[in-house]
Amino acid sequence: MSATRADVCVVACAEAFRGDGEILASPIGVVPTLGARLAALTFEPDLVYSDGDAAQLGAPISVNASPQEPRVIEAWLPFARMLDIVWSGRRHVMMGATQIDRFGNQNIACIGPWAQPKSQLLGVRGAPGNTVNHPTSYWIPKHDLRSFVEKVDCVSGVGYDRAAAAGPSASEFHEIRRVVTNLAVLDFETPDNSMRLRSVHPGVSVSEVVAATGFALVQPDVVPETRSPTGEELALLDSVLDPDKMRAAEVSS
Repeated sequence: MSATRADVCVVACAEAFRGDGEILASPIGVVPTLGARLAALTFEPDLVYSDGDAAQLGAPISVNASPQEPRVIEAWLPFARMLDIVWSGRRHVMMGATQIDRFGNQNIACIGPWAQPKSQLLGVRGAPGNTVNHPTSYWIPKHDLRSFVEKVDCVSGVGYDRAAAAGPSASEFHEIRRVVTNLAVLDFETPDNSMRLRSVHPGVSVSEVVAATGFALVQPDVVPETRSPTGEELALLDSVLDPDKMRAAEVSS
């Protein structure tokens, strides 16, 4: 069975958690949740993860599991305890981003000037605390010029330039690990921590990604292709984690 674009995106999200070990994975959205649970079932078995509410699981469940579906619960993770984990740095969150810029500043608060925005979004939520306390990655299902901008309208998640300007209190534990989109995987592994094109998904060209980005990306001499899922990973997605293929609805074609 050949992999779909959604399958590739799930695997790219899973790869963001590679090497994390025993920390709390906090994915937001269908594709990141599948990625974290897939990583836990394969190459990163020590990941700690929840059911999306307050139960810490001992075995992954399907992404659309009903409340009545049996699950292995190992612990309770109430909201107050989550804040303790954030401050300790033992967490890796994968959030969304309405806008993101070349240094990883993220906006989920509003579109337009803060004093009189054109559109009110979620608000900054927990993005400032996440980005200065522990690794943060982003999942952006539609890679286009509206999302990848020269300057975000409001800073919710802190990027590398602002963390450095704020000093050690913001930069010491600051790490933006990956940005995964429907077209590519990006990172900030450059001398000035500006965004780099890490890989393009199968069937996507480098020029397509560049045209959909509102600033100059750092490009290696050779841009590899994002890896496709293995047969084992596809089987886990289809039979255990997402038998209803909800992942397809979250990935823009």
